Amino acid sequence: MTADKDYLTYPHRSYGMDHSSYEWSMLNERAPVAWPNGKKLALWVNINVQFFPLDQKSIPFPVPGGMTMPYPDLRHYTLRDYGNRVGIYRFFDALDKYGITSSIAMNTLVAQRYPYLLNKVVERGHEILCHGEHMDALHYGGQSIEEEAELVKRSLEELRTLSGQSIKGWISPAKNESPNTPQLLAANGIEYFCDWVNDDMPYSFHSDQGDLTAMPLSTELEDRFIIMNNLHSESSYKEQVIDACDFLLDEATTQGGRILALNLHPWLLGQPHRIQTLEQVLEYLSNQDAIWSASPMEILTAFKSQA
Repeated sequence: MTADKDYLTYPHRSYGMDHSSYEWSMLNERAPVAWPNGKKLALWVNINVQFFPLDQKSIPFPVPGGMTMPYPDLRHYTLRDYGNRVGIYRFFDALDKYGITSSIAMNTLVAQRYPYLLNKVVERGHEILCHGEHMDALHYGGQSIEEEAELVKRSLEELRTLSGQSIKGWISPAKNESPNTPQLLAANGIEYFCDWVNDDMPYSFHSDQGDLTAMPLSTELEDRFIIMNNLHSESSYKEQVIDACDFLLDEATTQGGRILALNLHPWLLGQPHRIQTLEQVLEYLSNQDAIWSASPMEILTAFKSQA
């Protein structure tokens, strides 16, 4: 049976994309990007500092990495809390040892509940991204725009006040959004968001409240995704990161600068039996002369200067 001709006729029917949120373009056809000092690969390490409520509501779904057992799920709650009490400081030591820059994606509730940790992050000079209010405060389709607008505003205003930073970056809890999320972020002064993983380079994202930049924070190379979702070993995680690094360095030789984005969780890789894996990864990356370790805003600024 042949479809009616009108089947392929609708408001956003066009070449490449069926929407106007961002432009269609093939990565290998874009103008090459050059990173500072002739570096080929920008390394963006992002550390998630999270709070998972013990009385998880799971609306509209249980957040990945959250509570899975009947209340009170202290076994999983305290494991997540381990990252903020112990694992994060092992991360700091590893970053310092290998001279690696990192950003911190922080739930606003962490900043409220752990002022010492927040002060440590600020003192160390990390760029802070807002990771939403907490991990169970999800943004989702069907949520009223009024409810989400208040959630975005409250999360950002409190984190900006407590941290003293302007907070220009955003990662939604679970990287989940509603159709309204980008415009609400733009309306609240966010310049880039990291929920979309459909590219290896930044791209302009249009909303009714102004343009943002979608920054590529890979899920495929995320420690939690590889080790907990895919059930791969720690050594496999290391191999995958190194493989990605080598491939992107090679690709950058002919197509211009690339970004290697690593999303990390201190409650996972900050464990005593896993921290050496992170150190081995950072050691390998720090030995690559063509890598530029930078914060997301530094990377975005360099990228936009050539747009």
